[in-house]
Amino acid sequence: MNQSMENKMLARLVHRKDPQSKLLRTWELKGGVSAQVTALEPECPNGQKKKMVVRRHGETDMKRNPHIAADEYKLLKMLQSAGLPVPKPYYLEPSGEVISTPCIVIEFIEGKTEFKPTHLDDYILQLATNLAKIHSLDCSNIDRSFLPDQEGVYTKMITNRPAILDELLNEGRIRDAIESAWPVTQRNPSVILHGDYWPGNLLWRNGQLVAVIDWEDAAVGDPLADVANTRLEILWHFGIQAMNEFTYQYQSIMRTIDFAKLPYWDLCAALRLVFKLSTWGLDEKTLNTMRERHQLLVNQAIEKIS
Repeated sequence: MNQSMENKMLARLVHRKDPQSKLLRTWELKGGVSAQVTALEPECPNGQKKKMVVRRHGETDMKRNPHIAADEYKLLKMLQSAGLPVPKPYYLEPSGEVISTPCIVIEFIEGKTEFKPTHLDDYILQLATNLAKIHSLDCSNIDRSFLPDQEGVYTKMITNRPAILDELLNEGRIRDAIESAWPVTQRNPSVILHGDYWPGNLLWRNGQLVAVIDWEDAAVGDPLADVANTRLEILWHFGIQAMNEFTYQYQSIMRTIDFAKLPYWDLCAALRLVFKLSTWGLDEKTLNTMRERHQLLVNQAIEKIS
């Protein structure tokens, strides 16, 4: 699609949300993998300008869940009402009549991802604190039925053993260790999970974490599933000391969580990212470092459950 047609569609979307507004400009937001993310700046009749973001989910996510746009919109409304640092959802376009696929229009938050924090200890503390806030959300009066069960997501991944395994990432060892114990007995109450809580889905401004974005992988399940995924991402980007500090800080906040099954969830996180690591287009040096750290986590987890 050429830029002119793209802008016309986005202008119609702005008009659908607010017939009195006009679209001034658009620009692509870099970094998205699973969704196409475009920033908009419409102008209201009173001259006020307000930046917004359009999220269009990719083909893989749409195939997995045809209602993913509506589900993410509903979830963001719930989380925003609960006071969590997420973008405010403005508008759901479910039909695909204006844009080629269903999409959501959400708040534009001034901030950026941060992979080289000046104060790593504070950075890690904020990661742990905000994940704990998500997991502490009172779900007693919240409809979570539209969110998938995380155990079910992993069960499908674990039981579909491919004919060819990625032995550079110890896929065979990981699967053997998990399959022998799956499903793992859940000792913690189910919570809302982000599903992909890592530095690339966190926005920072002036040293403060201001938003947790990209909730298309959200699910319900054991909080250790999120913890394990974040542990591996921190290990990859900041090393083992930072990973251990994150775990310690989260444990210090979430004192009622039982961590006995964390090694199994570490292996689930390691298996989940086996499928993705080779698709990220990383240079060989970075890829080798990530493979080494991935193996470190796998070895630790298998040692603990042996």
